[in-house]
Amino acid sequence: MGTTAKSRNSLAFFFNHYCHLRVSFHALNFHYCRSFSATSPNTINSGRDIVESPNQFLKSVRDRCRSRSFRNLDDALGVFDRMLHMRPLPSIMDFNQLLTAIARMKHHATVISLIKEIELLGIAPNDYTPAILINCFCHLNRVDFGFSILARILKLGFEPDSIILTTLVKGLCIRGKIVEAVKLVNKMEKMGYKPDTVTYGTIMNYLCKIGKTSEAIGLFRKMEKRNLELDVVLYNTIIDSLCKDRLVTEALTFFFEMTSKGIQPDVFTYSSLIQVLCNFGWWKETTKLWNEMVERKIIPDLHTFSILVDTFGKEGKLKEANEVFGVMIRRGIEPDTITYNSLIDGYCLQNKMDEAVKVFNTMVRKGCSPCIVSYNILIHGYCKNGRVDEAMILVHEMSMKGIFPDVVTYSNLIGGCCRVGRVKTALELLHEMQVCGQHPDLQTCAILLDGLCKNLHFSEAMTLFQEMEEKKVHLDIVIYSILINGMCNAGKLMTAKELFNSLPTKGLQPDVWTCNVMIKGLCKEGLLNEAREFFEKMEENGCSPNHFTYNTIILGFLQHNETSWVVKYLKMMVEKGFSANATTATILIDLLFTNQADKTLQDFFQRSV
Repeated sequence: MGTTAKSRNSLAFFFNHYCHLRVSFHALNFHYCRSFSATSPNTINSGRDIVESPNQFLKSVRDRCRSRSFRNLDDALGVFDRMLHMRPLPSIMDFNQLLTAIARMKHHATVISLIKEIELLGIAPNDYTPAILINCFCHLNRVDFGFSILARILKLGFEPDSIILTTLVKGLCIRGKIVEAVKLVNKMEKMGYKPDTVTYGTIMNYLCKIGKTSEAIGLFRKMEKRNLELDVVLYNTIIDSLCKDRLVTEALTFFFEMTSKGIQPDVFTYSSLIQVLCNFGWWKETTKLWNEMVERKIIPDLHTFSILVDTFGKEGKLKEANEVFGVMIRRGIEPDTITYNSLIDGYCLQNKMDEAVKVFNTMVRKGCSPCIVSYNILIHGYCKNGRVDEAMILVHEMSMKGIFPDVVTYSNLIGGCCRVGRVKTALELLHEMQVCGQHPDLQTCAILLDGLCKNLHFSEAMTLFQEMEEKKVHLDIVIYSILINGMCNAGKLMTAKELFNSLPTKGLQPDVWTCNVMIKGLCKEGLLNEAREFFEKMEENGCSPNHFTYNTIILGFLQHNETSWVVKYLKMMVEKGFSANATTATILIDLLFTNQADKTLQDFFQRSV
């Protein structure tokens, strides 16, 4: 800005007036009070036992600001107090560095108050101070205050620099106003400012956060055309977003483009790519990237190792998961709760509960505290294996440690009780969770509803369903499908039909599972014509039959010896590229080998062979 002494005084007056008006604003909800010691600067050492000269002290402050080594807010405020007691007072540049460090700690309201404090002491702001103030207002979701500061700066005859404008761009992005942020950049260009890499990078980052990767790539290409410096951070932003969108080929293309330009990838780049490659099960490509990372002497971090442990565990590759776990420990990287949880989950998925418990105990022994997720993984594993009593013991244990059951915990327990036929206990758990202030979500209700139906407690299932409707719970198609299936299995086809026909009035579209349930129910009651009509209308209603649909209707017609229709649906199934499931195939083979198949069915298989 190049401000003169007179202009600095005008700016100081504005800051003093502006902070006085704004800091007390109720939206900040901030009260800052601190008593100052009358002790001399040389004895106020913020935790240090050695006596420092003012220059030494200010140098140490600058070093701590750069290295971000403040322990907490009180630590930083202690330094601020000492600076206020120094004579002569430190420069605004020293204060700005400390204010920036406190802002990085996300104490934005405090920074605004501190700016007011230094203004009262007559320390004039410099060119960078407005950017700090605007940044804090933006993080407090008051970008409007930021623009008010900009307007006053312009009115006083100053020219805002790119730092201030970029800060406002970031503030708009924080509020989700991406379009306005882009307009501001365009306005900056018309005013003669040249948005830099940071400005564009800020918008790109937020575009990716809201899933608009293609727009971010467009902005990236615009930067490229303007010969702006493209660094690893910008490439990582695009690559990570493409990976999250599961566009693995496009992500790899950007990766190869980056390396061909001589921009070295970092651990974040490789972690993003390894994550998506693992998700796709592309083990060869994953191994290649891993080896390449090692060759480049890029040290995998905790996140990278955790990705591999998690993926191997979910794939049932427990040997590989343990090998990765061992490598990270040998490299001096201590596993955290997330890493341990991934390994525990891997064992639970393979029903190896004893090994899962051993890993859990190791985690505790190593001083890594289990969280609610850790317990929920084990509880789910026990419940899935019908070991409900052990799951209950674990719930008691976690409660004793001050970790209380959440909705996921109760959902797992309810599902486990239903699985072993303890319906009464499941209903008691539903009541208990509500008493404890945990509101059952749709998944909890679906689990209990399914359990009640499978245990033939149809009246309780209908009661639960009606209670959900009365409480105006937004029921989805899964809930209706579970209940329709239960009613069909109970032989209550009329109730099932009524529920199905009510779906349009609820704003719900039947999915293929719902349709399969209805076809099965109609076939079970011998209503084959209705089943046929229902099947034929599926396509018209925008619900394409899948292999389960074909197997369901074929099995239904087989059970009623309607072999001509069986052959018709077998032909259609083959044409669609579907195949018979184990149950359908077994019945067909039994008919052929026991010579009970009629000529139509025999001819079909002879032609097929």
